[in-house]
Amino acid sequence: MATSVRAKRAGSPPPAAPPSSPGGPRGRRAAPGAWRSTLYRWDIKAIPYVFIAPFFLTFAAFGLFPLLYTGWLSLNRVELGGDPTWKGLENYTDLATSEFFWNALLNTFTIGVISTVPQLLMALGLAHLLNYKLRGRGFFRVAILAPYATSIAAATLVFAQLFNTDYGMINGLLGWIGIDPVDWESSKWPAQIAISVIVTWRWTGYNALIYLAAMQAVPQDLYEAASLDGASRWRQFISVTIPSIRPTILFTIIVSTIGATQLFGEPMLFGGSVGISGGSGNQFQTLSLLMYEKGWVTGALGQASAIAWVMLLLLLLIGGVQALVSRRDRTKPRG
Repeated sequence: MATSVRAKRAGSPPPAAPPSSPGGPRGRRAAPGAWRSTLYRWDIKAIPYVFIAPFFLTFAAFGLFPLLYTGWLSLNRVELGGDPTWKGLENYTDLATSEFFWNALLNTFTIGVISTVPQLLMALGLAHLLNYKLRGRGFFRVAILAPYATSIAAATLVFAQLFNTDYGMINGLLGWIGIDPVDWESSKWPAQIAISVIVTWRWTGYNALIYLAAMQAVPQDLYEAASLDGASRWRQFISVTIPSIRPTILFTIIVSTIGATQLFGEPMLFGGSVGISGGSGNQFQTLSLLMYEKGWVTGALGQASAIAWVMLLLLLLIGGVQALVSRRDRTKPRG
């Protein structure tokens, strides 16, 4: 009897696989679903990186690589068309003892101050006027942006004619009121003032629109409460508007300072044939002009790269100051 039971078992077909096993029909139908689920999870995780990859690839090719390569060049003596020779920090020590570098740094600072301060003050005033319901307000908002849309070359050439020593309109107007003609190109301070006028004319409207956008975000309840307390429009501007748009003012100060540090087109075109050297006596040569002269006129690419990295360090310092001021402003208790 045991032998017959074994025979029956030996001749019987194998038991069917359970439905939940991988070899069963349900397991074969579940495989595509699991594959699609895996693809879906990879899609959710990978697609955001695919979308942002073009930016990082472009930045690596045209931003990060030139930055690192320039830093490497600044540690070498490189002549235009020649092979680099390792010099360490020699280019930086040469800059520290170069009167041309300190002259360019001082000119960059002075032109930045006398162009940024009047520019932002006038932008605040224009934005305050445009914030009220004036007739033709939309036209004025577009008109003040026209200088920003104008080409730097065209604007600078026009102002160079206006400030011409011999036949310029500015000297003509000064002559009508009894002031002797000013040598706007060869004198240090007149040349820097003329360049600052070009920068101020071009960027005032742009900053005014930024201030206007910030002013329109100020709650009207604050103005109504100040008006009920008897505050005049000037007092409302000082006590309500300025504190409310303080972060925007700080932002424009930092951006304008960065722009002044990189000033290049206006002084070069204003100086004409001696624009690259910043005038006959380097009286308005900025750091950008000195970097260009070192790299493409004298062919000292190592020194030009060192100047570029000094400018980068200055911009990082400015950014650090902005971060500290912003953090202090956020943590300051509101009274």
